[in-house]
Amino acid sequence: MRFSLRRYSLLVAALVASTGCAEPAKQVEAPAKVARPYDVLIRGGTVVDGTGAARFRADVAIAGRRIVKVAPEGIDTTQAHTILDATGLIVAPGFIDNHAHIATTIDRFPLAENFTRQGITTIVASLHSGAQPFPLDVYANSLYVAPNVAFFAGHSWIRTRVMGMDNREPTAAELAHMQALVDSTMKQGAMGLSTGLLYVPAFFAKTEEIIELSKVAARHGGIYVTHMRNENSGLLESVRETIRIAREAGIPAQINHHKATGKKQWGMVTQSLALIDSANAEGLDVTHDAYPYLATSTGSGILFPQEALAGGPAEFAKRIADPAQRRAIEAAMRTRIPEAVSDNLRDIQFRIVASAPQYNGKTLADYARDRGLPNTVAAGIPLLIDLQLKGGFSAIYHSISEDDYVRILRHPRSMIETDGDNIAYGVGFPHPRSLGSFPRLFERYVRTMKVLTLEEAVKKSTSMPAAQLGQAEMGVIADGKFADITVFDAETIGERGDYVNPHPYPVGIVHVLVNGVPIIRDASFTGERPGRWIRGPARAVAKPEPKQGDE
Repeated sequence: MRFSLRRYSLLVAALVASTGCAEPAKQVEAPAKVARPYDVLIRGGTVVDGTGAARFRADVAIAGRRIVKVAPEGIDTTQAHTILDATGLIVAPGFIDNHAHIATTIDRFPLAENFTRQGITTIVASLHSGAQPFPLDVYANSLYVAPNVAFFAGHSWIRTRVMGMDNREPTAAELAHMQALVDSTMKQGAMGLSTGLLYVPAFFAKTEEIIELSKVAARHGGIYVTHMRNENSGLLESVRETIRIAREAGIPAQINHHKATGKKQWGMVTQSLALIDSANAEGLDVTHDAYPYLATSTGSGILFPQEALAGGPAEFAKRIADPAQRRAIEAAMRTRIPEAVSDNLRDIQFRIVASAPQYNGKTLADYARDRGLPNTVAAGIPLLIDLQLKGGFSAIYHSISEDDYVRILRHPRSMIETDGDNIAYGVGFPHPRSLGSFPRLFERYVRTMKVLTLEEAVKKSTSMPAAQLGQAEMGVIADGKFADITVFDAETIGERGDYVNPHPYPVGIVHVLVNGVPIIRDASFTGERPGRWIRGPARAVAKPEPKQGDE
């Protein structure tokens, strides 16, 4: 009911009359609106500001979308409309996810709950094998979502649109068409160009094709982000390819989910990190990121020689029907599977098997056992071929060394990502990285193993990715910066899901604000959607010097 001064006065007068009170009622003034300079005050917390500097006690005041005061001396609570208690908690910039698969689905998951419950306030949709929105600006401007989002031009989508699934080089006209699509997507606000060279059809692209497309992105101030061509036996050559692209295209490069997959390659990241150091010493700008898990997740296609998948499922079926081609494919798989994963079928854990959903969450070893077959690569190959003919599957591949991950995490140019998907709670068997990457980082690698200090982990999760995206006003708790903030309990933050039961949300995330608006308050969703599209490019484009006489 609305407050009405006239109605209130009449009511008082009536009450006085009914009680026989002789003294007339006095008119009551409506309560005046108190002017408060701050919309939100985060009070009593310990600030880890994102720069790597030591933590300090301070209150943080927000007006509109910006942080306007960071006060170690404290701030009077009467100065703010909303008070968030952070006593005993860490106040950090919101986490920035360097890579997640949300480019064309974030509109259907506007709260992005499995991401934001990790303390993520910005999601970067760098693309590997998926589609990109096009026109990008039309899609991005239509979004009404909780987190901030950033987008890339996707090579796989572009190549598929121009050349289909063909295993060949583009003609001059096709290359020009692909360059035009990169150009238009950059003009529409992409951060840069991203590739998934492990996957068909991007795998069929030669390095020169990627260089020519990267030159287009570079002209607009874009960066180059890649899931490299090979992360097992060809890891070092793939890093060299990435560095070559950066050098010849004149573009900053970022390796997504840097790792050495397959037990035969464990320890190789020492050399891949040395290559990154060498590139930066040369004057190039090469960074990398990784998620804090020892298992990958992708489709079944990685278990096959990529040439066998050219042309799509129908062409694959034709090759398998040809005895000679099938023998060649099986021979390649006998090498590829142990190299990319291991020789233990238990290390291939199904996520989604459309043709046999009863095996979701189980392993290829379970699938073989139920058919009376041993746990061997030789027994697994015909099963994998049959499953691929039936539509394939997505799986979790247990294939990474923790020693390698620790080496990557400690590297000064490394950052954090989820490599996650939009998840409907309780549906399917997602990789737990989609729900727990950042909490796991702080639980295992900061609190338990002490690989990083809290300040180092926050920096890798905030100001470093913000700088990579060219966002100087993000990723730091300081006056004038965007108020993307995560408040968490450093003693309890952690994941609660695992590879068998991935869906429990993490714990320890108390408040999350995006652009000054709480989207999580006291560990509960508010339903607000204040996220913004972070328009690219990731780097400022130098304007040409004016000629003499020009105005």
